Amino acid sequence: MSAVKTIRPGGCSHAKNGEKDTDESSNKKQSESAECPDCDRSAEKRSDHIVCSVHLELPQSRRRKLILHLDLNNTILVSDAVTKQGTVAALDYFLSTATWGRVNRQGSWEWLSDVPSLLPPCQGAVTYYSQFGRVQDFTGTAEGQRFCGVLKEHLSLLEWRGEEDEELAVRGEDGRLYHWILPAFFQLLQALESQHREFCVVFRTFGTDLARVLGAVQRVLREGTHPLFTGLQALPMPLNPTPGRIRCSKKNVVLSRGSEQVSTRGDERSLYRYFSDLQGLGGFQDHFDWWAHNSYSNLGGKPIWIDPSDPEVQHIFIDDNIRLNDEDSIITPKVFLGKAGTQTRTALTSELYDVNLIQTDLLRAISDHNYFSERIRICEENYEKYLNKEDG
Repeated sequence: MSAVKTIRPGGCSHAKNGEKDTDESSNKKQSESAECPDCDRSAEKRSDHIVCSVHLELPQSRRRKLILHLDLNNTILVSDAVTKQGTVAALDYFLSTATWGRVNRQGSWEWLSDVPSLLPPCQGAVTYYSQFGRVQDFTGTAEGQRFCGVLKEHLSLLEWRGEEDEELAVRGEDGRLYHWILPAFFQLLQALESQHREFCVVFRTFGTDLARVLGAVQRVLREGTHPLFTGLQALPMPLNPTPGRIRCSKKNVVLSRGSEQVSTRGDERSLYRYFSDLQGLGGFQDHFDWWAHNSYSNLGGKPIWIDPSDPEVQHIFIDDNIRLNDEDSIITPKVFLGKAGTQTRTALTSELYDVNLIQTDLLRAISDHNYFSERIRICEENYEKYLNKEDG
């Protein structure tokens, strides 16, 4: 069967033709070859700064504060403490959720693509996982062995090359050392700081790894212990090491962390304001039982509040379990009705996909350290289009 190219919504691209500075007389640019200070990509020197396609800066008037809600497992971690999956098993499982086929008329499984992708390559395609559930050693099965090369390639990219570090490196089931936290996450922090962006990172997980992740990231920021990102020690990023909790019910959503407690009872904006005002890094454990109670659909997922009328802030959620099928998605996107309104509507995932919601492509997050930066840039551009459409 011939391979089908992977479907990638959006992607890295150079500045679009026709985009001009507002003041052409004072901002005419003389392009010359250079390297982006945030990555090793070729770039264009523009007056007083250098920028590549991934780190293309938005005009100052559109540079909102970013509130980045990040999942942990299979987003910045390739492991899962709850399911006891190590690096090899977690990546093997992810492949089963990103490979597509169907059961034919003879009742046999047939592949519709040889290339893993987030979205189906054609109508009628389903993932191996959705058809057969969680299968141990997927790439070791007769059907999944064709993706064994993809597994080995990305495990190689994940290998920890420095001295063993008990917090930042983890030993896989094969005895090799791997990055516990993806380098792409630390690259994101470095890139946003270099762009002088105002932002906050909020870890959001159903799992039990939150305290450990907060501790490991805090050590990198304090001591510069990551061999690839020693410069992060010099960055002024506060971190709250206390894990918080978010608990949901039919009546309201309650957030608590230490002595803090915020509820949506009577005013859904309370949690929107809380998240929008956060600084630095922190994290919360979301309510898995509520998601399960709602049949693992977006109606019981991790809540995020979005206000199209707020010119200062953009909220973005990054999670591998964001799906275009709302019955199988993990985020509850609540969009405010009207300016300064306190009522919300639950939006379809398709409305906010690559606008406020990013479905993690774990393979690209492993292979491209600029992956998160790129996806966030695309969301910022798409958010402008979304707001213009809303105003229209």
